Order: sequence, then structure tokens, then C-alpha cells
Amino acid sequence: MDAERESNMEVDGDFNKEKLLGKSFVFEALDGQARQELASFAYVKRFKSGETIFSMGATGQSMMAIAEGTVRVSMLTPSAREITLNDLQSGEVFGEIALLDGGERSATVKALTNCTLIVLERRSLLDVLQRNPKLSIHLIELLCHRVRRSDERMIEIAFLELPVRLARLLLRLTEAAPGSADRPLKKLSQSQSELAGMTGNTRENVNRCLRKWQKAELIELRDGWLILEDRQALEKIAAGE
Repeated sequence: MDAERESNMEVDGDFNKEKLLGKSFVFEALDGQARQELASFAYVKRFKSGETIFSMGATGQSMMAIAEGTVRVSMLTPSAREITLNDLQSGEVFGEIALLDGGERSATVKALTNCTLIVLERRSLLDVLQRNPKLSIHLIELLCHRVRRSDERMIEIAFLELPVRLARLLLRLTEAAPGSADRPLKKLSQSQSELAGMTGNTRENVNRCLRKWQKAELIELRDGWLILEDRQALEKIAAGE
């Protein structure tokens, strides 16, 4: 039995898996019959906040769609420093790289909040992909989107000043999922240390930048939340204006 199936997390069959898959940008490409077929192969798992869903280097035989909650994607550098790559919300998917190529997990994923995931096994999904070109195209679009993000991140760290990098990060973390009609989020729960790790800088420098923005009423720091008060102004900073 796959190690991911052996997790002690609850598996709940009471969820409407077909409806939950329909929330995802990737699986909205399927017609009702194909989505129903895919849902029949899928199963639901819950993870508590702070638990590891899978670790970098582990064998990957499944892909997950987030029905509820938020997960964090990260990886370790050769010096054992943890770098946060992305936070994913409801409607987004992860684990697609190892599922498609049958290789190892390219990153570690942890539950930031209590999460409900729809799990799709490699064999079942590949069978559906062969009969649904639109789904294949959506997966290609998702992979291209993430490659572009990775390239942008490397360029930002190498060439852009911290205020520009930090503004871009805040905007990315609060934007709606690809293909979603949802509005951007208004607030974030990430700590300043986490933001520093995601921008490749120190907590002290991030703190100084955020305090300056708070004084200018672009953001508010309150009760552990980072609240975006002036998204338009942050967009100008992100553009280097």
C-alpha cells in the first residue's frame, strides 16, 4: 500500500468529490461525466494544521486538489535552510510533477490550516488524461504558470530591491487562484520571518519595510494579521514606480 495511504489521517467519503473537483481550475475542463468518473477514483483525506502531507524526495504516486484549507510548499537548501515556495488555497492543486513523471516529490508540503484534500492516484488520473485532451491542456497551463513563477522569483531575488520583492510577494499571496472568480484576499497570516524566507532577506529588513508601509497607511499590522489597506499603491511599488 502507498505510504501516503498509510497516513493516520481521516479518510472521509461523505464529501461530494465531484463538486469539490469542480472548484479547481484544472478539473473544471472536464464535462460532468468525466468529472464523475474521476471522482469515483478519488478519495478524501484530512490533515490537521502543522502536519506534513508529503516530504521532498518521497515517492510520488498521487496529486491533491485542495477542497478546504491552505497548504505551504517548501524545500530545503543544501545548507538545510527551509525556503517557502508558495502557499496554496482552496481550488488549487499540488503534487502534479511527481504524479506525471513518476519521480520523487520535488518539494515538501505541509498543512498551514486544517485541510480537506481530494487525492487522485497516478494510474487513475493518467487513464482519464488519455481520453480528455482539455484536462491535459489545463495541466500543461498549470505547470507553465508555476515555471513562470519560479523564474520570476529567481529574477526578483537576484536583481530587485526588497520593497519591490516584498510588494510582489504580498500581491501574489493574496491573489485569487488561477481561473477563479474570487476577489483577492485582504489579509495574510504569514509571520515576518516567513515573509523574509520567501523574499530571500532577513526578518529585520522585512520588519523595517512593513513598518514604513504601515506608517504610510498601505498596510496594517494587527492581531497577528498583515492587512492590505492600499492594494493599488502596493501594485505601483511592485512595478518599480
